[in-house]
Amino acid sequence: MSTSLNENDLDPALFTANVTSLTHSFGDNTRRKIYLYLRENPGATATELSRHCLVHANVVRHHLERLTESGYVTFDNVHKTTVGRPAKGYRVVDAGVVMDGSMRRDALLVALLEMALERLGPEAAESMSHDVGVEYGRTLAGTVGSGEPSPSLKAAMESIAGILTAHGFAARAEEHDLEQSVVSDNCPFGTAALHHPVLCAVDRGLIAGMLDGLGAERRNVTLTSRARGDDACRVTA
Repeated sequence: MSTSLNENDLDPALFTANVTSLTHSFGDNTRRKIYLYLRENPGATATELSRHCLVHANVVRHHLERLTESGYVTFDNVHKTTVGRPAKGYRVVDAGVVMDGSMRRDALLVALLEMALERLGPEAAESMSHDVGVEYGRTLAGTVGSGEPSPSLKAAMESIAGILTAHGFAARAEEHDLEQSVVSDNCPFGTAALHHPVLCAVDRGLIAGMLDGLGAERRNVTLTSRARGDDACRVTA
């Protein structure tokens, strides 16, 4: 029995599932780079991978945790001559099969996501992207918390930058003319955002949702993004 895809079938839950699958897959450039490096260099440490990928070691550790949880990568303790905990040497679980099967799965997910966005149209797709970001942002804030009952906008944006970095955004907080911004140097959506810049609305929604979830002072949230031709992916409140 065949089924057709229509706009009524594209509810936020389906959209969220697709976006979550994409951001936790090999579609992420840094994660793919880590995996490919480990195929050729088994036993590499997070520090070595950080140098190779030109990202902070905490970002590398986040990706390694996801790859390990998914069964793509494992690790062994590496003996150290200095005092401290043994370092972890990472290696792929199956260098010949895992990547090929995962990439085929991701190609299907990307095709589904792109068709959904095209059928929705730009306005509805951007609205849905923003709403998904808001809901997910509130969830993230609820699981992390800020440590303050009502944090200042600056403190909240610094917390948000840390949360986003742990999720692969490589984000940092910046202050300029009393405005607070979060700048992301890595986009988990990869090339999908370049083809469909409406996905950038997820970032705007994420920050709005996290500000709300952290109980910070609410302000209008604006967005610039490289996918839309701007010089940086920046959300300002």
